[in-house]
Amino acid sequence: MPDIVTSILTLVSGGVVGIVLGLVGGGGSILAVPLLVYVVGVRSPHVAIGTSSVAVAASAAGNLLSHWKNGNVKWGCAAVFAAAGVVGAFGGSTAAKAVDGQRLLALFGLVMVVVGLLMLRSRSSEGDPDVRLTTESASKLAPLLVGVGFTVGLFSGFFGIGGGFLIVPGLMLATGMPLSNAIGTSLFAVSAFGAATAASYAFSGLIDWPMAGLFVLGGLVGGVAGVQIGKVLGARKRVLTLVFASLVILVGVYVVAKGFWHPSAAA
Repeated sequence: MPDIVTSILTLVSGGVVGIVLGLVGGGGSILAVPLLVYVVGVRSPHVAIGTSSVAVAASAAGNLLSHWKNGNVKWGCAAVFAAAGVVGAFGGSTAAKAVDGQRLLALFGLVMVVVGLLMLRSRSSEGDPDVRLTTESASKLAPLLVGVGFTVGLFSGFFGIGGGFLIVPGLMLATGMPLSNAIGTSLFAVSAFGAATAASYAFSGLIDWPMAGLFVLGGLVGGVAGVQIGKVLGARKRVLTLVFASLVILVGVYVVAKGFWHPSAAA
């Protein structure tokens, strides 16, 4: 069990991720790994990624419930996309465990910069809300869902992140569904990818379970707070997203610098 200071830092870090997710939605969980490494003090980047994947899966599952109630989840599309992505996630996580930890952190930092830049872009919300995966539409939709799902799952598993920033546009591209449905449907895939990545790291003994539990607990409390804050600042959500995207870019640059300049990375 982590000591008192580490436990508090883990709870606070989980709370930060939860608040960000409640405020701006997808992308917030990408802060989990740098928080675990640079704030909580987890020495192994692989353990940080494995532990954060548990939090990613739990957070997505929690948010999925509200979107399900609002009718935003296209379950047929979600099932095919997630099934292909889980295969990719197992492959990606297996490959990541063979990469030097500091190199992996540096690559993770590069991903953070790309995610931040993508978040700065406005996304169209248009699409066909009636799209369904049926026997008639399967020949057109299934190949795209499988291809995009596997690719995003591979990426998600390698870096131990939810991948929602790729899943959402991927679903819109593959099916033509509107943004609201893509966000709701993506959470099923994010949860599945996170669970697959966590299972792979757990098999290798690379998850700190007590820490993961504390992080998830902090995230749940922070998520409730973030939603309430978001209601108060609802009109400024775009500004909040821009501020958060800028933060992700800055943290990503820092992680890249630390990863490439670390003695083990230079060896």
